[in-house]
Amino acid sequence: MNSSLNAARRARELADLPDRTFDLLVVGLGVTGAGVALDAAARGLSVVAIDAHDLAFGTSRWSSKLVHGGLRYLASGRLDVARESAAERDALMRGIAPHLVSAAPFVLPLTAAVSRPQAALTWAGLVAGDALRAGAGTPRSVLPGPRRLTAARTRELAPALRPAGLRGGLLSWDGRLTDDARLVTALARTAAAHGARVLTRVRALWLGAEGALVRDELTGGELRVRARAVVNAAGVWAGGLVEGVRLRPSRGAHLVLRSSTLGDLRTGLHVPIPGELNRFVLVLPQPDGRTYVGLTDEPVDGPIPDVPEPSEAEIGFLLDVLAGVLDAPVRRRDVAGAFAGLRPLLDDGRGRTADISRRHAVLTGRDGVVTVVGGKLTTYRKMAEDAVDAAVAARGLSAGPCRTRRLPLVGAAPRERLAALAGQGVPRRLVRRYGAEAAAVARLAADRPELLEPVVPGLPVLGVELAWAVRHEGALDAADLLDRRTRIGLVAADRAAALALAERLAEASAID
Repeated sequence: MNSSLNAARRARELADLPDRTFDLLVVGLGVTGAGVALDAAARGLSVVAIDAHDLAFGTSRWSSKLVHGGLRYLASGRLDVARESAAERDALMRGIAPHLVSAAPFVLPLTAAVSRPQAALTWAGLVAGDALRAGAGTPRSVLPGPRRLTAARTRELAPALRPAGLRGGLLSWDGRLTDDARLVTALARTAAAHGARVLTRVRALWLGAEGALVRDELTGGELRVRARAVVNAAGVWAGGLVEGVRLRPSRGAHLVLRSSTLGDLRTGLHVPIPGELNRFVLVLPQPDGRTYVGLTDEPVDGPIPDVPEPSEAEIGFLLDVLAGVLDAPVRRRDVAGAFAGLRPLLDDGRGRTADISRRHAVLTGRDGVVTVVGGKLTTYRKMAEDAVDAAVAARGLSAGPCRTRRLPLVGAAPRERLAALAGQGVPRRLVRRYGAEAAAVARLAADRPELLEPVVPGLPVLGVELAWAVRHEGALDAADLLDRRTRIGLVAADRAAALALAERLAEASAID
């Protein structure tokens, strides 16, 4: 089937929802919900997946954009979960989404604040992490091994580091996403290609074992969706849809800096947090001239906001940790933007949210609704597999085996083919973000060459990306374009500069 998502397809598929009974209803279109929709559709189930807002509207667009190999779990003795993370990273990098996930280097600077015993313990962890890589079958050509660096080489890779007291660095590699929201979009489109109905701006008002009452947020109209099984994948909002699910959300905040603020940073950084053994602040250079710095772990009480905001205390904390290793500290005025996401942690009674396990949980309620919570972006596929298994078992559905371990997403292609596209004149940015579809994205400028120009001066986002998002990726308005299909909106000034063009392209493409 066609993988394109757009306003016309949404209207058509929404119109006959009351006339059908689906095998599975999925509520939530973050990375987990989109993964559930794809897993179920690929097994031959009829699927409808809904979200009250947009694809990747919640936590799935606020991550650190990393595909981790499980070191944190290894440090806490959870070898099984560490192996699972490494295996899922391998699947993403080599089969599912090699166009979106690549190897990224990180340096941990050995400053005076890092004792020699701490450095030895960290090095042992990196070596163990490399063993996880080997155990998952990921070749060194895809994910290189760790190395010790001299102080001089460390400063070459990260000139912004303070030279005084720097005795070297530890270089390691991990998986990095081009964009977490792009992964969700690719999952949703691949699910649609397998027959799933993917409907944004559709809010679940009530859930039960045989479906839901939903509201079209564009028209206000309410209707019943009938389904033989229901999976609640609403993330931090999951507890509000079913009884008996107790979540303890935590907020992770990031800063957005212009990359020039940190000079010629050639790798990411792991900056140890003073007083913590296994927690770091990450400095994450992006290919769009921005650098993310994060992240925090703060408990969240009270109502769950649609768009969480970092506190000034979190911003100050991140700047203070950076100041401990940089030659010239980053000032508050240098922060171009900030964002925060909420982790849907299952309340296990532990003291700090930082100590709550990131292991996912699949819960089947007395009403038969399956809820999946916890976990992390790296392991979304296994979370989805477990949730569909639970739904199939609970409701006696007839379904084939899970196929997603080796199922490529739209745009996926071997790295050699992607490199060839870039060599044929297709803009490299498009190849990094759209993979095998990059040439088709570029062709949208055939009659409008101005669409191959940057949307905002100083940013690499091209006009064809916005046009493609409306025609093929389900974007319905300028907010979808600026805040999720691209990351222009992370900096308020850039968002304001791009808003008028985004609105024109959204309107024109919707009419086409």
